[in-house]
Amino acid sequence: SSSSRLSRFIAALLSRRRGDLFPCTMAAESTMVAKLIAEFVGTFLLIYTVGCNVLSGNAAWGGVSIASVLMVSIYALGGISGANFNPAVSVALGLSKAAKGPGLDWATVGKYAGVQIIAGILAAVTYSSLFWDTFNLGPAPGFGWFQAALSEILYTCMLCFVVLNVAVAKNNSPNQFFGLAIGYVIVAGAYGAGAVSGGCFNPAVAIGIDTASAALGFGWCLLYVVFEMIGAVLAVGLFKFVRPEDFGGSKSLGTELASEFIGTFMLVLTVGLNVLGDSPAGAYSIAASLMCMIYALGDVSGAHFNPAVTVAILVSGRCQDLTRGKACSFMGAQLLGGIVAAFTYAFIRGGETFPLGPGAGYSAVQAIIAEIIFTFVLCYVVLAVAVSTATKSSTMFGLAIGACVTVGGNAIGAVSGGSLNPAVSFGITTVDLFNGGGVVMAVLYTLAEMAGAGLAAGVFKVTHAVDLDDDGKRLAEQA
Repeated sequence: SSSSRLSRFIAALLSRRRGDLFPCTMAAESTMVAKLIAEFVGTFLLIYTVGCNVLSGNAAWGGVSIASVLMVSIYALGGISGANFNPAVSVALGLSKAAKGPGLDWATVGKYAGVQIIAGILAAVTYSSLFWDTFNLGPAPGFGWFQAALSEILYTCMLCFVVLNVAVAKNNSPNQFFGLAIGYVIVAGAYGAGAVSGGCFNPAVAIGIDTASAALGFGWCLLYVVFEMIGAVLAVGLFKFVRPEDFGGSKSLGTELASEFIGTFMLVLTVGLNVLGDSPAGAYSIAASLMCMIYALGDVSGAHFNPAVTVAILVSGRCQDLTRGKACSFMGAQLLGGIVAAFTYAFIRGGETFPLGPGAGYSAVQAIIAEIIFTFVLCYVVLAVAVSTATKSSTMFGLAIGACVTVGGNAIGAVSGGSLNPAVSFGITTVDLFNGGGVVMAVLYTLAEMAGAGLAAGVFKVTHAVDLDDDGKRLAEQA
C-alpha cells in the first residue's frame, strides 16, 4: 500500500542509508586498474611528501604534513582501492582475511604491494631530482639496529592495528573518522620513534628512500621491511584478540582488558619517546596517539586508557556496564600498560629516563593545581562527548578527547609536565626508580588527577542532568 511505502521511505531516511533511498546512485566496484592507479597515486604522494619535508628541514611540522597527506589521500581514494598505500597494511589485511576475518585476498595484496613499491621508488627519485639532494635510511646517530627495529615494529603495528580496527572491523565500520585515525598515527610515531629509526612504518617508504640514496649506501631497507612486516603480523594478532567476533568468537572481559592495556601502552610509549627525544611537537604527538587508539578501540572497552577517566565515568553513574569491579580491573590493566610502556621507551632510548615533577621554577603545589584543572578538562570532555546522551558525538569524540592533551600539554607542560593520567605518572616514575627517582610525586600527581576526575563527574552531573528524567532514570535506558 501507499502508506507502507511511505513508512519504508521514512525509515530509510531516518537511518540515513543512501542506498535505500536512491539505489541508482550506488557506485559499482572499481576495476582493478582503477584500484592500482589509486594505490600508485596515494603512495607516490605520501613518499614525495616525506622527502620534501626531510630535505627542506621541516622538523616542527614535517610529521603533521606527512600525516595530513596520508589522511586526505585516504579520504579521496579509500572508496576506490581501500587506500592502503603501504605493503605492511596490505599484508596485514591479507593475514586477517586468511585467518577468516575481514581483509584482502592474497592476489590483491601482491598487486597492491608491487604498485606501492614502484610508486615509492619513483617518488623518491622525484623528490631527489627536485632538491638535487637526497638522504639515507638507517637508525639515527647513537642508536643501533635493535632500537630502530623496536621503533619500526611498534609503530607499524600501531598503524596496521588502527587500519584494521577503523576500516574493516565489523562493529566499527563504516565511519567518518577512519582517515583521520589512520593518518594521524604518523603524528604519533614520527616525532618520538622517528628520532630513533627515521619513522618509516612503511616498506614502500623504506625501499624508496634507500633506492634513491643508493650512492650513499644501500641495504637498511631490507631490514626495515622485515621490521615492518613483523609489526603487521603483530597487529593482526592483536586485532584478532580484541575483536574475536570478527573471527567467529565472542567478546569477554579479557578482550576489554587487553584493549585498555594496548591503548595505554601506546599512549605512554609515545609520551616517553617524545620527552626523551626532545620533540618539537610533543603534546600534539601524544594527543594524536590517544585519539587514534580511542577511534580504534572505543567500541571495544570504551577506550579509557586512564584510571582518572575510569573513575570519572564510574562516579558519574551514567555507565551501568562499568561496575566497581570492572573499573578496578580496567585501572589495573591501564597501570600495567603504562609501566610496561615506560620500560619499553627506556630500552629504546638506551636506558634513559626522566623524573616526574614540577618544571624548573615551579613548586609542587603549582604542579598539583595544574594537574587537577587539566585532568578535569580531560575527564569532563570524555563524559560530555562519549557518555552523555545529550552531547555525545559519534564522529568527533576521539578528536575532542585527544585535543584535551594538546590543550593541557602545551598549557601546563612547563609547570607539571602535563601528565593528566595516573598510568602515565606511575609509568614514568616506576622506570625512573632505576635511575635514582622516587615515587612520592607519582602519588601526589595521582591524587591530584583523581581529584580532577571527581570534580569533572560532579560538574557533569549538574550540567548534563538533561540526560535524566524527572525520576532520575537514564533516558537512554528507556529508549
